[in-house]
Parts: sequence; structure tokens; C-alpha cells
Amino acid sequence: MISELPLITSDRLFLRAAIHEDIPQILKYFIHNKTYLTPFYPLWADGFFTQEYWQYQIENNFLEFINGQSLKLFIFTKKNPTVIIGTVNFSNFVRGAAHFCYVGYSLAESKQGKGYMTEGLKAAIQYLFEELNFHRVMANYMPHNRRSGNVLKRLGFVIEGYARDYLLINGQWEDHIMTSLINPNWQVPKF
Repeated sequence: MISELPLITSDRLFLRAAIHEDIPQILKYFIHNKTYLTPFYPLWADGFFTQEYWQYQIENNFLEFINGQSLKLFIFTKKNPTVIIGTVNFSNFVRGAAHFCYVGYSLAESKQGKGYMTEGLKAAIQYLFEELNFHRVMANYMPHNRRSGNVLKRLGFVIEGYARDYLLINGQWEDHIMTSLINPNWQVPKF
């Protein structure tokens, strides 16, 4: 079990779990990008855009991480280290005979096309593979979301299938293309 939250860095970015002082920036990120992100998100939870919701969420994210269930990260640029520009969420950690998880992500509309998501995901997946020793990470995207598909392709994700009515996104069941990336350096855990 790990108790220290990671600080993941790349050339232009750093990724870390949120702390309570980040709540105003989290709200700003989601409020400013709500229209842009809505077609790619499940329906927004009740209270999602409130401080109370995020106070609970930050605590829950920490508990999930230290209990080996998930890792929820926010993306910041090194040039502007207090402004959130995106998210990377690893969820549904499965160990035992599997050693896999899922990844989901978002990026501010104003930051699209600059390579930030490719850079941030690459660094986060490197941490996931090297420090948390996952064998496989899976990502699914809607067929019309070509930007997401292109990011995953650049990172080496392989298409494994097509799932009809896979996830309930913005109140509609959406088909998804299923992909995965395998850790070529996975090690049998030492107990």
C-alpha cells in the first residue's frame, strides 16, 4: 500500500492529486469547460460544481489511492503552476492475475492541439507502469472523438474491439472503441 501521493513531471507539465486549496481552480476548470466537455462526460453528478462536492471528492480520491483502487490527477503547466488545464484518471485497479486499470482524461478547450494530453498521459502512464507496476492500461473512446483516438495511437495503444452502447455519456448510450497499452517491463511483484 502506498501512502504518498505522486508528483509526476514532464518537460512542460506536472500532474498531481488535488488538495483542498485547489478547489477554486477545479471549479474554474470544469465551469469554463462545461459546454466543451459535456458531450464526452457522463451526466454531471448533483453538486459537481460546488465546493462541498470537491471537498468530499478530494478526500475520497486520496483514500482510493492509498487503498490501491485509483489514481486521480490534475494537469498543470510548469509556466502557470496554479491553473488546472486537464485531468488524468486511472480507475478500477485490478491486481491478482490481472494487474490492469482504465484511464480517462480531459483537456481544457483552450489547450487543445498543443500536445499537452499526449505529454501528460505519457508521463502518467510511465508512473503507473514503473512505480505502481501495472501490466496493462485500457482506454476507450467514442468513434467520433478522433482527437482522443489520435492521442492513444501516438502513445502506442492498440485497438482491441468495438463495444456497442458501452458507456452512458451525457445521458445517451454511446459506442466505444476499446484500446490497451501493455507494460513491456512488467515485473512479478515481490511479496
